[in-house]
Amino acid sequence: MADDSGEMQYHVELTPGDVTESVLLPGNPERLDTITPLWDDHEEVAHHREYRTATGHYEGAPISVTSTGIGSPSAAIAVEELARVGAETFIRVGSCGAIQPGMEVGDLVITSGAVRQEGTSDEYVREDYPAVADHEVVSALVAAAERLGHDYHVGLTMSADSFYAGQGREGFEGFEAAGTETLVEDLREANVLNIEMEASAICTLANVYGLRAGAVCSVFANRVTGEFLTEGESVAAETASLAVKLLARMDEVKAQAGVEQWHAGLSLD
Repeated sequence: MADDSGEMQYHVELTPGDVTESVLLPGNPERLDTITPLWDDHEEVAHHREYRTATGHYEGAPISVTSTGIGSPSAAIAVEELARVGAETFIRVGSCGAIQPGMEVGDLVITSGAVRQEGTSDEYVREDYPAVADHEVVSALVAAAERLGHDYHVGLTMSADSFYAGQGREGFEGFEAAGTETLVEDLREANVLNIEMEASAICTLANVYGLRAGAVCSVFANRVTGEFLTEGESVAAETASLAVKLLARMDEVKAQAGVEQWHAGLSLD
């Protein structure tokens, strides 16, 4: 529900009506230049600090995008302020490092839940509260990836606050934080698929506020094989954009059936 005051939000510089109910959340502001060309049309409506926002349509479905910058603190601000101006569904669109063998650079990872190794969500809820992606968002992302023919994996993500020490990498002059040497292996053994920096906070806040959220990330690196290649940005963007269209259709079908939750007995056809 939009903020009744109609006031401009301090960080994102948006007011009710500037964004649609569904918003894609890339980190890098420059990723809007990858995402919006995939749409039917778009208009940039705000750009303040790391928060750059555009609104338009994808195959007829209303859609918005707001960049969040790097990390969960700034992503949480985006969720807070976007919710105040009417956003109800959030899909993180980003990049990640895979930590399981058999995952190729360029593949997609669709988050079903996340390990909360970031501290932002700890300031909202107790540490054992789960960061779970909305099942409708996960379903829409899977359906979108299938329709587009993209290789994807569904599973658990770890979200860290640090790109270096928090992800098991050496810091300046070879500094190693406690647990660095076993971090990735411990996560791999627990069947975590990938590491990034925002998904768990976005999913946690969405659950706390009764909103929908999920994440789809392109694999830029595989920590097992050592392969690194920045490709697949448009693949994740296309998948998330189509997922927004599918979610809109899912909501229509639910309304027609008189149910509140999407389930296997319903059809998008």
